[in-house]
Amino acid sequence: MQGQARLAAGRSEQGAAPFGRSHTLDVLRGLAIAGVMAIHVSQSFPSNIHAVDYAFMCGWTGVNVFYFVSAMTMCLMWTQRVETNPTRKFYIRRVLRIAPLFWLAIPVYLMINGTGPSDNAPNGIGPVQVILTATFLHGFWPDSVNSVVPGDWSIAAEMTFYLVFPILVTAFGSRRHLYVALAIVLHLVNVCLFKPWAFALFSAYYGPGHEAFVWTTLHISFLNQLPVFLVGCALFFSLRDGFARSDAAIYAVFVALSFVANRVTGSHEFNYLMINLVLGALVAGCIKLAIRFKPLEALGRNSYSMYLSHFAVIYGLRQLWPLADGLVSLIIAYVVTAALSYIVARATWHLVERRAQDLAHRLTSAGSERSTVRTAVAATAAGMR
Repeated sequence: MQGQARLAAGRSEQGAAPFGRSHTLDVLRGLAIAGVMAIHVSQSFPSNIHAVDYAFMCGWTGVNVFYFVSAMTMCLMWTQRVETNPTRKFYIRRVLRIAPLFWLAIPVYLMINGTGPSDNAPNGIGPVQVILTATFLHGFWPDSVNSVVPGDWSIAAEMTFYLVFPILVTAFGSRRHLYVALAIVLHLVNVCLFKPWAFALFSAYYGPGHEAFVWTTLHISFLNQLPVFLVGCALFFSLRDGFARSDAAIYAVFVALSFVANRVTGSHEFNYLMINLVLGALVAGCIKLAIRFKPLEALGRNSYSMYLSHFAVIYGLRQLWPLADGLVSLIIAYVVTAALSYIVARATWHLVERRAQDLAHRLTSAGSERSTVRTAVAATAAGMR
């Protein structure tokens, strides 16, 4: 509680302004889910026009935008709330925000996709994969990632970040350079030590012909994604307290060290880092400009359910689709996927999410002083993935 109070007390009025409302964060979530749907729709309904399909494929960056927004939102909620047992209550809120819908998605996608061998599970899906997924540990074993629930690698990364976030924010506070310094260290450990070692280990475990599968799972591993969250935390405190020249200097060091490490090891993560730093700058710019756009805000407030459901929507559409592949087919499929996923999201909000959040409120409010979170911050939390 004292650590939260110190973080809140350190907020400057000028620096707090960009986070005074949740609208821009919802816009960013809306952009993120729009991008994620774009890549998956284009994979099932290609236009066969290279430039168009490439533009839709770039929607993968939406996941990384989610990471930045998630890190910033967690920092925002942590610094705005002053309550007893903040870590315990943080975990209750996060689990009840993510777990209920995710647990419902597990049997749904097992019925849709089955349990046989696939690109994401060379040996098929068994009890181990299901248990790891249900406990959010699937990100730590290659054939559990994306094998039970499509796209669940990002949820594994999110939940693991939530696990370590209270420790990080309590230890580092608003000292944003510490977040970036840790991001640098973890990035170098990953590309220089962990990734080469793990690639050799898992390539031998799965046997010849599965090298691409192993490489992909290591790329989407939590260790490779954590620096994105850490930079998001740093950007939050930079936006809140004001940017300084030292911020640019430490990011320049990050780029330089990553470039050298990439040249030495051939890890191929330098481009990924650069894309993420550019995305981080764009996210920060949108927040500074306080961008608002109601249709995207609506998508953003329902982005978590849309993320989980749009894979099933695409699967169903593919079974019934009457149009031949082409530009018109792609555009119509995208609009229909977005509309149906939004409808599903509104239904799951009333049937599942609202009830889970009511339970979280009861569990975290009982016997404690009233939280100082403002109504706008509560709305932000409701829109989080």
